[in-house]
Amino acid sequence: MNIGQAATASGVSAKMIRYYESIGLIPKTVRTESGYRVYSDYDVHTLRFIRRSRDLGFSVEQIADLVSLWQDRERASKDVKAIALEHVGVLERKIRELQEMASTLKHLARNCHGDARPHCPIIEELASDGAEPLTVKPDAKFGALGKALAR
Repeated sequence: MNIGQAATASGVSAKMIRYYESIGLIPKTVRTESGYRVYSDYDVHTLRFIRRSRDLGFSVEQIADLVSLWQDRERASKDVKAIALEHVGVLERKIRELQEMASTLKHLARNCHGDARPHCPIIEELASDGAEPLTVKPDAKFGALGKALAR
């Protein structure tokens, strides 16, 4: 089958199939005399394996290891489990980080009046770098604008 058919059958775009081939995640395919790639059912099965691994958030490097283990009938399941558990740890760390971000934003949003005034703790937090908030003092050079900024 050609790359379009392999893409449809596997759920992996033709662009990604070419990319996976270029980085060696899948082997270079047979080509016709006119240069078209030809994929086998086994290639499509491998692409589905890769797609499912990507759906679970594994990195390309981890997927390469998993594909290698999948193709090795003498593999030890502990090796596969180790990759999976390492990934679970990464996912759990990301979940904690996302929960912390959501908590911070909820706190900031609760403290923002959301009215027509310019004061906004969300903007102040984003603008801070851990230092004291920057305050603008009236400057004769800026006249009324300087006084307005100082309020």
